[in-house]
Amino acid sequence: MTLTAKDIFARATIIPVMTVDNVESAVELGRKLYKQGFEVLEVTLRTSAAIHAIEEMRRELPHALVGAGTVLNDEQLQSVIAAGAQFAISPGATDALLKAGAAADIPLIPGVATVSEAMNGMQYGYTEFKLFPAEAVGGVKLLKAISAPLADITFCPTGGINEANYKDYLALPNVACVGGSWII
Repeated sequence: MTLTAKDIFARATIIPVMTVDNVESAVELGRKLYKQGFEVLEVTLRTSAAIHAIEEMRRELPHALVGAGTVLNDEQLQSVIAAGAQFAISPGATDALLKAGAAADIPLIPGVATVSEAMNGMQYGYTEFKLFPAEAVGGVKLLKAISAPLADITFCPTGGINEANYKDYLALPNVACVGGSWII
C-alpha cells in the first residue's frame, strides 16, 4: 500500500518539527518522541546533519513515520527520497515543486498561506496542505473562513503553534493535525 498525505495526517495529532545538529542526538530524540506516542516525525532540512539523521532514524525507528521538512525544490525532494524519508513537507508550493511532488514516490505536503495557493495545489491533485506561517497569516480565523469554499482540503498548521493555541486549531473540522517545535 502506498502511503498518502491523508495517511500521515491520520497518524498524527501533533507532528514534532525537529531541527537537528547531531545525528546521534536526533535518533535519541526521535526514539523518545516515538515512545511518548508521536508516530510521525519531521526533520527539517535546515542543517547539514538532516539528511543523515533521516537515514539513521529510518534505520533505528522502523515503526515511526520519518519525513523531511523545509523541502524547497525537486533536488531536495530527490535527496530526502534517497535518504528514506517517507514524506516531505514544504513551507511553500512552487509549480515546479508541486509537479515534482505529484510524480514522487512519497507524499509531498505543500505549504500554503492563501486561498489562491491552495487552489493552485488542488489543480495538481493535492488535498492535504501545511498552512504556514499559520499564526502570521490569520490562523484559526483564516481556517474557519476558508472551510466552506475549500471544503475538500485538510490542513496541518505550523508556525506559531504552541501549547496555548494548538487545541483551538485541532477543534477545526479542516485541521487534521498541527506541527511545531514547541513539543520538543
